Amino acid sequence: MKIGVLGTGMLGETIASKLVELGHDVCMGSRSATNEKGAAWVSRAGARARSGTFADAAAFGEIVFNCTNGEATLEALRAAGTANLDGKVVVDVANRLDFSSGAPLSLARDGDSLAEEVQRTFPAARVVKALNTMNCRIMVNPGLVPGDHDVFLSGNDAAAKAKVRGLLREFGWVDRNILDLGDITTARGAESIMPLWLKVWGALGNVPFNLKWVH
Repeated sequence: MKIGVLGTGMLGETIASKLVELGHDVCMGSRSATNEKGAAWVSRAGARARSGTFADAAAFGEIVFNCTNGEATLEALRAAGTANLDGKVVVDVANRLDFSSGAPLSLARDGDSLAEEVQRTFPAARVVKALNTMNCRIMVNPGLVPGDHDVFLSGNDAAAKAKVRGLLREFGWVDRNILDLGDITTARGAESIMPLWLKVWGALGNVPFNLKWVH
């Protein structure tokens, strides 16, 4: 499958590298076609990897991963181009985070979510919120955390969520731990976990952890 990944940071590189490892063709997008991080990733990732602008990556991908900082997401998606996103599954992995004071601070908002804003701004895209509630290493390798733990899906399009579920299975997630929360408004719940996640991260340090809902 051809997949676009928007963002050249740790999150984008981790997702893109795993997708290439799984046999997908991946274009990593950034503001500039000559982005140094993108070029360096291509040289490491091999023949299935390429890089370009946000628009290049969005046009290339059958599925597009938004791996930008949530505060820059709408700008990045506008640069990607509405026509390049229309009808496509857009996997929103982003959180609104403020890094101005060093340690990240969550900017999650009551009564709305970034995923909803993306869906409103790009109504013909098929937005699915997923993977935003954990460290990027765990996103693509859930076995780093012992036992069962959960990942969430939110979105209006059942077929789009099924495609994302398939990719999650490729990453190593099992169906019993993939919880479909419902339509795109339920992304508010997933995004609101981030303030707690940051506090747990601060308390535990840089060790693999994730959430499990016991029922």
